Amino acid sequence: MIRKAAVHIGVPALLVFMACNAYLAVHYLKQTQKTAALTLESSTLQADISNVLKDLTTMETGQRGYLLTENPAYLQPYTEAKGRIGTDLARLRAGLANRPENERIQASQLASSANSKQAEMERSIALRQQGYRHRAFKLVDSNEGMEYMERARGLLSSLSVAEASRYASFDKERNASLGVALSKTVVTNLCLLLLTACLFGLIRFNGRGLEREAAKSRQGLAVRDLRLERLTSALSNQARSNTSAIEANASLLLENYGGFLPRQGHEYAEQIREASAQMERLRQDLVASSDERAA
Repeated sequence: MIRKAAVHIGVPALLVFMACNAYLAVHYLKQTQKTAALTLESSTLQADISNVLKDLTTMETGQRGYLLTENPAYLQPYTEAKGRIGTDLARLRAGLANRPENERIQASQLASSANSKQAEMERSIALRQQGYRHRAFKLVDSNEGMEYMERARGLLSSLSVAEASRYASFDKERNASLGVALSKTVVTNLCLLLLTACLFGLIRFNGRGLEREAAKSRQGLAVRDLRLERLTSALSNQARSNTSAIEANASLLLENYGGFLPRQGHEYAEQIREASAQMERLRQDLVASSDERAA
């Protein structure tokens, strides 16, 4: 009784542990995916910040090279960076849409500084192309462009530091989540393994008990069958003796006193003999059927 109760309790408990294990796996998988998405978003923003800084640096390098040498080859990287910076700034501002307000303000200030720096470079290049070399260098010497560039670098650096801190926080959170998930999964799986082993042992022990009970039941049935067979045999022999005696007496009655019996008495004697013969045939059929079942 106790074994059956333990099995009945153990099976639902095993199912509950399996469900908990599956829930934990799905929960931490979703949490890991969320953290991974945030980490990827932060990495993308870092790349966008680097691209804007690269565009401004490339443009400034091309500007200075052209102003010094008047070689149009320096304007090629300048033109390429000029074509990219608008897209890179728009991508950066879109990525910062869900960030704190101060970072969105810094993104707007960055766009303003980048546009001012680009306008300053356009003026100096235009002056150099028109042959006003002195005026172009004087514009550069005014440090107007340097102020725009330093402001842009400062804003980019501030955004980069904030994003790097956020990335580190995401990475720390991911590692902590993985550690908790691993520890809980190990504990749950150990409990599941232990419960499964105990349940398996109980089922096996219960199975052996059932086998012993079944063997005992078979032995008891065999003893009862043997007793029943002996009783049936005794009754069959007794019935055969009685029917034989009845049939013999009926035959003797007809042989010795048939001529003295009235017609109706003669018929009764014949019926008795026929009935005893039928009872003997029925007994033989029952004994044959019993032997077939025993075989």
